[in-house]
Amino acid sequence: MKSLLVTGAAGFIGSNFVHYWLQENPDDRVVVLDALTYAGNKNNLIDLLSDSRFSFVQGSVCDQPLIEKLLAQHQVDTLVHFAAESHVDRSITGPDAFIDTNIVGTHSLLKAAKNVWLDEANVTDHLFHHVSTDEVYGTLAADDPAFSETTPYAPNSPYAASKASSDHLVRAYHHTYGLKVTTSNCSNNYGPFHFPEKLIPLCLLNILNGKPLPIYGDGQQIRDWLFVDDHSRGIELIIKQGRHGETYNIGGNNEWANIDVVKLLCAIVDERFAADASLASRFPKSPCARAEKAESLITFVKDRPGHDTRYAIDAQKIMGELGYQPLEDFESGLNRTVDWYLANEPWWQAILDGSYRD
Repeated sequence: MKSLLVTGAAGFIGSNFVHYWLQENPDDRVVVLDALTYAGNKNNLIDLLSDSRFSFVQGSVCDQPLIEKLLAQHQVDTLVHFAAESHVDRSITGPDAFIDTNIVGTHSLLKAAKNVWLDEANVTDHLFHHVSTDEVYGTLAADDPAFSETTPYAPNSPYAASKASSDHLVRAYHHTYGLKVTTSNCSNNYGPFHFPEKLIPLCLLNILNGKPLPIYGDGQQIRDWLFVDDHSRGIELIIKQGRHGETYNIGGNNEWANIDVVKLLCAIVDERFAADASLASRFPKSPCARAEKAESLITFVKDRPGHDTRYAIDAQKIMGELGYQPLEDFESGLNRTVDWYLANEPWWQAILDGSYRD
């Protein structure tokens, strides 16, 4: 039986991971630490609040004494670190928060883990798993090979630079102090609980509300899309079988240009409205309610500064060493995502009107 401390698990990927882990590992215990900043939503975990295997603590990853207390009190042997400021646009207009959370916060966690696991209790069976991003590698040309674990770091945004810094700190604590660590660098995630500022949920909700679908530049930026449960599956494999001190790239083998992602999303929503007449009454502002195409809302806007052209993950290492395989292709995963949002309107309406903060 493992005892996990999961940071940032009221957010998108972290909350999906906690649900996945408790479903797949029913004998384990999970403690969640989350500061509940704008993207943290306790409603993502509401079904677990009465589960005896689950505990929620509101607090910051920069609070080292709190982290040490949780590690000791709950006899935590596995720390899974999701907590991060992660929106590139926000990092451009306000980079300070990214430095504080992503660099200082990660260092606070590492110091706490070292103190409790190495200096005080000698917990030999421990693991610090750090969740990072493919953006630390920079950008790719159309014919470049995909990012591998040996690709040199070349971050192009304050967000990517802060995550690169945190990756190096994790590596340093392993090589300097002997802390048992693993790191995963993932491609773009999508799925349930995705905060509505990101491309897929933003465009989906804008279709339902009849608002423009903003596409940066020409929309030809390419991303490798990873369904969030496939990401959780990859992290589980790394925690259970990964080599300490190693980095594993987790990808979905789904490279899509942004404009094609939005067009596919539009086609799926068009199909849903055509098949279910009740959607027109639920979402009367959508062009789909008038039998018009969702694509009519696509609007091209000025590209953002330093916008990376292409990300792509080479996941051969985790596939070869740990037997990882993504189960969702992009079309199946996007269909699942649309259906989840249509079935969970109260969840995203609470975010849009701000009541999720109450």
